[in-house]
Amino acid sequence: MENKQFRLQVSPCGNLTNLVLKEDIHKMNWVMDSSYLEDSGYDEKEKLFGNFYLKMDGKILTSTDMIPTITEEDVQATVTYVFEQIEVIMKYDLSQSEDRLVWNITMKNRTAKELNITDFAIWSSFSYLMYRNNDLNLQTNHSAAIFPSISKHYSKLACVRRSNEAPHLGMYQTKGHTLSVGTYCAYTNRFFESVSPSLDGMLFHQLILAGGYPKDFVNADWLYEKKGFTLSGLSEKEWEYAFQSFENQNDFYDIGQKNYGHPIFDFEPLAIIDQHYKLAFKLSKNQYLTDAYIDYLDASGKGKRENIFRKMNHKENSYYADLIFTTPGEHRIIIEINNEKYDSVILNVMEPIRKTIENRSHYISDVLFNGQNSDVPYSYSPISKQGESLGKLSLVLKNNLLGHTNVKEVQKVEASCVNYIRQKWFKNGDFTNPSYLYGDFYRCMDFEYIAHVFYLLSQFEENILQYHHPDTYLAWAADVFSLRVNPDLHHKLRGKEEAEMLGVFFLYIDDLMAELKRRRLIDKYNEISSLWSKIAQKVANDSITYKAAVTEHFFDNAGFGPAAGALASTHHIEGAKKYGELVLANIGFSNDFRAQSPDRWWEALSYMIHSLWGGVTAAACLKVYEELHDTRYLKSAYRATIGILYCYDTNAKATDTKLMTGEAASTYSIAGPHINRPDLSRNRFGQSTFYRDGGIFTRLFTKEEETADWDMGEELVAYLDGFGKKTFLFEESGIVSVVNGSIEETNEGLLITSYAPYPTEYHFYDRNLHFISNNGECIPQLLLADGEFKLNKEVLTKE
Repeated sequence: MENKQFRLQVSPCGNLTNLVLKEDIHKMNWVMDSSYLEDSGYDEKEKLFGNFYLKMDGKILTSTDMIPTITEEDVQATVTYVFEQIEVIMKYDLSQSEDRLVWNITMKNRTAKELNITDFAIWSSFSYLMYRNNDLNLQTNHSAAIFPSISKHYSKLACVRRSNEAPHLGMYQTKGHTLSVGTYCAYTNRFFESVSPSLDGMLFHQLILAGGYPKDFVNADWLYEKKGFTLSGLSEKEWEYAFQSFENQNDFYDIGQKNYGHPIFDFEPLAIIDQHYKLAFKLSKNQYLTDAYIDYLDASGKGKRENIFRKMNHKENSYYADLIFTTPGEHRIIIEINNEKYDSVILNVMEPIRKTIENRSHYISDVLFNGQNSDVPYSYSPISKQGESLGKLSLVLKNNLLGHTNVKEVQKVEASCVNYIRQKWFKNGDFTNPSYLYGDFYRCMDFEYIAHVFYLLSQFEENILQYHHPDTYLAWAADVFSLRVNPDLHHKLRGKEEAEMLGVFFLYIDDLMAELKRRRLIDKYNEISSLWSKIAQKVANDSITYKAAVTEHFFDNAGFGPAAGALASTHHIEGAKKYGELVLANIGFSNDFRAQSPDRWWEALSYMIHSLWGGVTAAACLKVYEELHDTRYLKSAYRATIGILYCYDTNAKATDTKLMTGEAASTYSIAGPHINRPDLSRNRFGQSTFYRDGGIFTRLFTKEEETADWDMGEELVAYLDGFGKKTFLFEESGIVSVVNGSIEETNEGLLITSYAPYPTEYHFYDRNLHFISNNGECIPQLLLADGEFKLNKEVLTKE
């Protein structure tokens, strides 16, 4: 069945099993392919597109309970499921327009009696796959990331091809109310089989039209409804979604407005309390604003509503407001249109971020550090074999380098480096002889975290350090870095292969080399410089095949994120552009700040925020922007960063895990419900929570109660080197906007207030304007006036 744009096929079981955009040169099937499931040994056919679960007056009905009746005309297929009391009808209609598919779902009450529907969920299983092979064409051009935007009347899904090559697929709600989008994960992880790559899997997406959670389920997610509905006698209820291809993010929103009346919001994902915040949106010509308000929870958890309708200014159908928030936490801004329909955005309001980072550093040092007489002397809890766990040490050092130096905090890290890290990861402390911490192998990736801690330690003055001279730690960093990237120093194939993979070291390699040169450790500088040049050139040469996208996993933002950042930093422009597109496709866009994250689904078995690799991907994206000056990267990097900060936010109220001062949680499940583990729905947690599920997790963790922050810290160091100090301006359609700050019109000019915890740099690439403070001095505000950055009415810089 086909029209000008789509070709589709419905199976005898009633599933949509094939959906192809005819203009697509790759002929990607945009829905989950049952043959792939079968060939790969996955038994999830009940989750194919169009299958549903229904709970009515306590009785469970599913589409797999029966064979439906299917009728097909030239351009329309109708799938009908007839139960004793109820009927569910799905129509796949290509007749309404030559460039769209319309999917209609109708539920009919066949009786005169009122029916109580507590749950109604339909699988919308798009091709969200990590294939079990190294065919990067499959991974990039036949798989999609799915980004949900949920609102009462204007929900939509953006299905973005992982290569970021158009056409992509958009799904727009045109009738009914979608409560949420849940996910279920099926995967295979062979990490401990000494196999690399070792993981493949998929997410199945489910539209929640009623309920969606176990009976009597309650969680802190106050932002989305979980209610059912009643269906009166002989009545029916209808939902409808339209599918269209789109070219890019802007096109996705433009199509939604032009064809389906969806408002277009222009909003930043973060506001800082007591700072100016710009909100803007555009309605269709036949729409007008009839109300606007903000929902949030106060400090005691009590729901509040603030009406902002009178604060809205407008010109024709464009509306805008200057808002100030006084209460931290998630805020939902709702607009009422034509007195009948509602749309919304969700942003986060935070206290000044510097306070969050300082509290985190104190907590790591005061609570997580294990002293000389502990069971594992000089370690930091939780104990882990993986180098990622050392990121918290780097964060403590970075915070002390940027702010007030707490000597005790630095000395605790130094003691850990000398007495714990060196002895644990290297036999007899010999940097050329790694310990086999994972049975019969070690991970080269661990060494890049160790080298970073050593490097940061080397930046402190000699009178602060207790054990060695700063140059000693710099030499240690160089030695461990060489082990990380030199395949000749490894005897096994796995070690040689992993040595040539990129990792988080792209974040600090330039600083490390500059410091080696400055301190005249020339032999070590030459060795590392040569290795780094070879790696960057090799990754650039291999970029045509996306080779760096494969790490321990078949397709991984821990590969293509660092590849993009490293190639940008080394001025390999074409390679940076190629990998950069993978990064853009990996970072969500949504009306909910938490769904704008880089995804690494296997850490949560759900569409998710992963603090470490989300943060590293965001940092890489920012490096690409700084090289290419393409604002897509700037906006994406910032969106991703705000989701990462949510993992440290002690004022968050819409997640069950409440964090005490200085605490953090590495993982946040965006999806609700999380169908594998409903208790984790829209919740923060650490991977050790899967310990009770068995399998690989029992070998990665020793108990479920391990703290949720074992692999956190490195991403905040990356943040502090990026948005932690930099604020950016850009210009579109003659309008100056700011990223990582607020902008206010004054008589003197545009007043720019930075959100950075250590604001030292302001960049306006579109006008070639740059300001960098002297000696790291924090400058929280600047004026942009007369084409120049000004402070105290004096011109500071103009390049």
